[in-house]
Amino acid sequence: MYTVSSSPHIKSNDSVQGIMRDVIIALIPATFAGIYFFGMKAFLVTLVSVLSCVAAEALWQKLAHRKVTIGDLSAVVTGLLIAFNLPAAVPLWLPAIGGFFAIIIVKQFFGGIGQNIMNPALAARAFLLASWPVHMTNFTVDGVSSATALAILKSGEGQLPSLTNIFIGNVGGCIGETSVLALLIGAAYLLYKKVISWHTPVSYIGSVFILTLILGRGGFMNADALYEICAGGLMLGAFFMATDYTTSPMTKKGQLIFGVGCGLLTTIIRLYGGYAEGVSYSILIMSLFVPFIDKFTAPRIFGEVK
Repeated sequence: MYTVSSSPHIKSNDSVQGIMRDVIIALIPATFAGIYFFGMKAFLVTLVSVLSCVAAEALWQKLAHRKVTIGDLSAVVTGLLIAFNLPAAVPLWLPAIGGFFAIIIVKQFFGGIGQNIMNPALAARAFLLASWPVHMTNFTVDGVSSATALAILKSGEGQLPSLTNIFIGNVGGCIGETSVLALLIGAAYLLYKKVISWHTPVSYIGSVFILTLILGRGGFMNADALYEICAGGLMLGAFFMATDYTTSPMTKKGQLIFGVGCGLLTTIIRLYGGYAEGVSYSILIMSLFVPFIDKFTAPRIFGEVK
């Protein structure tokens, strides 16, 4: 009748595979949107990215004489997110290198799933951007090279796409970040399934909106904050990367702090830095502070006396 065992005593039917399956389902609308707007090249980049991540994980675990865990689908999610952070025009060897870097260097070198100190897909994006910046900034729409909306805002040169095109995804950019509509559909699914909570995405997007509205690109209160939060990779980063279980805080209070920190850094990089986009670096930097955030936001142990 009674079982004596160590904590934790609260059980859940959730599994890594089940959670990753939900994330994959949530990423499907943005995947189809990327293929629709950027063509079959986007499909090939996504396919190579996913296959390289799965192959890298299986190969490493085989060589290290560990249990092969590609069935948990975490490598598939990483591959999709790497592809989402790449332009459709990149050569196919680039997502392959990104996949191996993300899985082996960022994930497996630290002990595998749950042990990495930063999001593998974001780390791969940063690595690829530093190594091959020309390929990583070659954005096309209908086969024609074009600057992203944030790059146009940064330089002040060129014709800005309409907010409608920004929302549906008919703009230059990375494969999975341009369609706000598709990303919000996926985010709604994750929130409904309780895979993620609202704390990090809302505090992240909200802080970028407020700070951009106040600071503005042309001075105090001189910015279209709604346009700014829809442009670039903010929606992708806020809902699908800043909410990564391993590299984000465990407590709700910590998630709010994490989101505000990401929003602050994103706004500073976008408005005052030399780079048009700041989402990736903001999440990577804030991930390094997660142990401190968890330490200072940990709930008081029941019955604890100071």
